[in-house]
Amino acid sequence: MKVRTRFAPSPTGFLHIGGIRTALYSWLFSKKYAGDFILRIEDTDLERSTKEAIDAILEGMTWMGLTWNEGPYYQTNRLKRYNQIIDKLIFENKAFKCYASKELLEEIRTEQILNKEIPRYDANHPKIKLLNQTPNDNTPHVVRFRNPKTGSVVFNDKIRGRIEIHNQQLDDLIIRRSDGIPTYNFCVVVDDWDMGITHVIRGEEHINNTPRQINIYQALGAKIPIYAHCSMILGDNGAKLSKRQDAESIMHYRNKGYLPNTLNNYLIRLGWSHGNQEIFSIEELIHLFSFKAISKSSAIFDPKKLLWLNNHYIKTSTPEYIVQHLQWHLDQQGINKDNGPNIIEVCKLVRNRCNTLVELADQIHYFYKKYPNFEMKIAQQYLSPIAKKPLQLALIKAENLAIWTTDNLKKMITEICSELKIKTHKIGMPLRVAITGRSESPSINAIMQLIGQNRVILRIKKALEFINNKS
Repeated sequence: MKVRTRFAPSPTGFLHIGGIRTALYSWLFSKKYAGDFILRIEDTDLERSTKEAIDAILEGMTWMGLTWNEGPYYQTNRLKRYNQIIDKLIFENKAFKCYASKELLEEIRTEQILNKEIPRYDANHPKIKLLNQTPNDNTPHVVRFRNPKTGSVVFNDKIRGRIEIHNQQLDDLIIRRSDGIPTYNFCVVVDDWDMGITHVIRGEEHINNTPRQINIYQALGAKIPIYAHCSMILGDNGAKLSKRQDAESIMHYRNKGYLPNTLNNYLIRLGWSHGNQEIFSIEELIHLFSFKAISKSSAIFDPKKLLWLNNHYIKTSTPEYIVQHLQWHLDQQGINKDNGPNIIEVCKLVRNRCNTLVELADQIHYFYKKYPNFEMKIAQQYLSPIAKKPLQLALIKAENLAIWTTDNLKKMITEICSELKIKTHKIGMPLRVAITGRSESPSINAIMQLIGQNRVILRIKKALEFINNKS
């Protein structure tokens, strides 16, 4: 049996942390067994589904590297298929039209509560039975699945073990609304059946849907997939993360400067573990992933740990991978990497100082401008009259330096200190501010080497102009 998993988000909100973890689990499981990963957009909620949310889902999946083998399929393109099967179930007396209005159902519900009964749909209630036996074709109606009235639904959840639900706890759920649109619990069964899904990996909020869906599978004579329900993710305040509450869209993390590998590594560890190992490559995750290692307990989302992990990936990933994902941030900050030194070399020099790609883009800004933007407070402090003589000597030496290398630039700074009988910081800090506009940066001789001789000379001249204007 070829493994086929799916990720089936509804585009009623943006792709968030809980959703992308489910997608990651499904993707890893399919990759582990050389199977197929299908993307399906469950968009039958016509009022709340939006194109903006669909685009965000596709963008988020692509950014995370969770490529799909098939899809995206859209449920709204399959309405004819769903309705054909619903009509067949009606013909086989496995589903029926219900003409009870919302007002009548609410009246009966209130009555059940007053009688201390479990509030649920009762097809045998006299008022409902009378309506359904004497239908009027002009009266709006829904279609309900005729759920078994005896026995139990039993399934072996790959994470939670044996789960049993008595059919008496389940009512005759609506499978087609009065507007003619089939409902989620029915569509998902038909989709998974038609698409040959072997394993359904999803959040624990769907556990209550599973017995209803299994009964529909059995009514259709379809093969039931294997289920695995993941525990929810809680915020650091202990509350559930939700796409309708305070959970961030996955692209929020792109915008904040996180790497996809950071998110993949962090999210897999929200509920899954392999000993005490914290850092995993994608290849390791595919090889090691298993349902047995997924916890039944809720996981806590820790932003500080996510930031620490991002710092690790920025420091240790290949510069090419960093630059690939840095480009979006360069564009946002208006940085043209063609107007300066090789971005790979700049990334190597600067990245160890950064926790996010936003910080990295900000740190390399001065490499790609003719002149840096002085932080005025810093400039006032270090580009003072006392710095004029060291900078003038640095300008002369820079103009006459025959071979522009990191070692020669370091030697140049040492010579200035010796000739003027000053300590290194008396030239190092003014030179740093003149070249970068900042008081903190990587080694100034390494920065100067990358920026290049002509630009360094121009920047020293600009700094001297600043000093002269202050005097």
